[in-house]
Amino acid sequence: MSTHDILHRLSDTLLSRRDADPSTSYTAQLFAKGPDSILKKIGEECAELIMASKDGKQLNIVRESADVIYHVLVLLAFHGLGMEDVSQEMRRREGISGIDEKRSRLAQNTESVVLGKE
Repeated sequence: MSTHDILHRLSDTLLSRRDADPSTSYTAQLFAKGPDSILKKIGEECAELIMASKDGKQLNIVRESADVIYHVLVLLAFHGLGMEDVSQEMRRREGISGIDEKRSRLAQNTESVVLGKE
């Protein structure tokens, strides 16, 4: 089983829980509380990942990374998005310098502001 399969399967499962009963699913509870709660949870998990990294304990780093990824996938599902959407963006970026990719986004954002699209 590949990492790709696991992330896509989890993403599909999370999308299926968008309308689930919050009393039966932690994910459904997060959806019911709305985006602010999901974002708060992502912030908490990122802080825990930072602390795990500073401690240098590999098992804790892996566990906290999994928590961050899970909660980001919950946020994506809240917005009707999934791992496939992220995979497509990663494929688009493959082979492009990070510096060039950031420049391209900055240029697009600047153009949107100038044209009044934001």
